[in-house]
Amino acid sequence: MASSDPDLLAPVAAYYSAKVARHGATARGVDWNGEDSQALRFRQLCRIIDAPGGFSVNDLGCGYGALYDHLARQAAPFSYSGFDISESMLDAARERHRGASAARFVLASTPDQVAEYGSASGIFNVRLDRGDDAWRSYIETTLDALDRTSSRGFAFNCLTAYSDADRMRPDLYYADPGAVFDRCMRRYSRHVALLHDYGLYEFTILVRKLP
Repeated sequence: MASSDPDLLAPVAAYYSAKVARHGATARGVDWNGEDSQALRFRQLCRIIDAPGGFSVNDLGCGYGALYDHLARQAAPFSYSGFDISESMLDAARERHRGASAARFVLASTPDQVAEYGSASGIFNVRLDRGDDAWRSYIETTLDALDRTSSRGFAFNCLTAYSDADRMRPDLYYADPGAVFDRCMRRYSRHVALLHDYGLYEFTILVRKLP
């Protein structure tokens, strides 16, 4: 995750460290309901990748490296850098992927290099007690970082403001899909896709950087 204010993310890091300590390197360990929905999210995010001959990816908020596992099941070769603010998550990722020469895992709030593609799954959801303005600023800062460190495009997801009101939680952030789409179109690229049709209470944005 990325933020110019480390105090904003310290409680979030502690939240996820507690999750992985309780549930281990599983979907519940990164606060998803299960592996099926996690795989569905990855399929949406990976629609940004258009490189049958191989590619590089930065995974911001990588958790225990589940996206690496998803990509490894595909045919194309790739290099992977995972970044997270939870040392416990990174310990789980390094243990899980010991010996994987194409992967590295870094304690950092922003990618330390440019890759062809960037991905961020779930990092905008858990805002705990932070207000809307502070959390929107964090999201915007993070998207700027993804843009700077992705040469061919990036993808991310957010919980949707169109969620059922009686199921929305005060410690989670529900973004306006139209507002996020508009910012990406105006700031990053004219080639932006909004995916809001895959059965979860969220949406995915794909930002393509075409020649």
